[in-house]
Amino acid sequence: MEAIRFIIHYGIHFLVPILIAFIFYRSNWKKSLVILISAIIIDIDHVWANPIFDPNRCSINFHLLHSYPFIFIYTLLLFNNKSRIYGIALLLHILADTTDCILSKTII
Repeated sequence: MEAIRFIIHYGIHFLVPILIAFIFYRSNWKKSLVILISAIIIDIDHVWANPIFDPNRCSINFHLLHSYPFIFIYTLLLFNNKSRIYGIALLLHILADTTDCILSKTII
């Protein structure tokens, strides 16, 4: 089960952005892909946790940049054409982490 959890979690982080870039942003797929994958930067908030990485801890609403107020802000980014790709990227990151929480049976 842990292997499946790992594949799904990191598949959403790295493979789904490739699909989104090629399908929805074909004319500018390289830039879009960089933006989509760069959303991993919000994991910087793990640095303030102790321990920094805990495979059994749900990131959602535990880490600052994974909290509900920030998720709301990421959602607002979807409503402006210029910020939409950033909103997609950040919410895709949240989706990956939410999926990981569900698969690890930790409470969101």
